[in-house]
Amino acid sequence: MEKVYNKLVRDRIPEIIVGNGGEPFTRILDDVEYKSELEKKLNEEYQEVLGATESSDRIEELADMVEIIDALAALEGKSLDDVIEVQKQKRLKRGGFKEKIFLEKVVE
Repeated sequence: MEKVYNKLVRDRIPEIIVGNGGEPFTRILDDVEYKSELEKKLNEEYQEVLGATESSDRIEELADMVEIIDALAALEGKSLDDVIEVQKQKRLKRGGFKEKIFLEKVVE
């Protein structure tokens, strides 16, 4: 039986497939393809976060998003720590989302 995936997978997936008796057919992406596939994967994981009904499933999907964000940051020559530092600076300057503020409108 053959199943076509045509998507970016985690580094150990081919090894796991072989361990399960399968034969993976893979190729290495260039940086342009890699960025595009990471962006697709980020959207895929986002949709899975929205569809998760259990807390543990949601945390798993959020962890997948963090992994992808880490890879996207690396393409920019940055690390996940760099992204988190920018996030902290933005939080200090503009706040976070903990207070659940919903802006309805502004009158000028």
